[in-house]
Amino acid sequence: MGEAFQRHLLVDGSNVMHAWPELRALLGRDRDAARLKLSQAVSVLHDVEQIRVSIVFDGRGREISVEQPSSHPTFAHIFTPSGTTADDVIENLVGGAREPRDCLVATDDRAERQVVESLGASGMSAGDLAAWIGRAGTRQASRLTDRRRTNDRSWRGGP
Repeated sequence: MGEAFQRHLLVDGSNVMHAWPELRALLGRDRDAARLKLSQAVSVLHDVEQIRVSIVFDGRGREISVEQPSSHPTFAHIFTPSGTTADDVIENLVGGAREPRDCLVATDDRAERQVVESLGASGMSAGDLAAWIGRAGTRQASRLTDRRRTNDRSWRGGP
């Protein structure tokens, strides 16, 4: 598992947005803004943990659509076709994965977690996802601070 982007985090987007109070409050006013905030929050896991991320959202249009907001092929928003749920797509992605054990599914839907776990993936709650994002954000901030100190020393010519 040491290879970058080998692990794949699949986020049940609508489920997590309803589970996080700050996103749930935003959903009623601006669904796109709530999606963007979720995407920005999860991006730290992509960047710091070097994990592939797919946020799966329910029903939009006739066909499945995939967007890459950061232009990075390992970070995607997937919109299911109308009439297909995020759960369906997540289960298909896990079931079709070369190594389902490298998949981690974030949802508060216990039945969905049981299904993906039976397929070989791991499940986590929306709260556990938030805590992981918090830890990764702290590591990212620490690395940035260390990098700034190193650069300051280098620019001043000191040790």
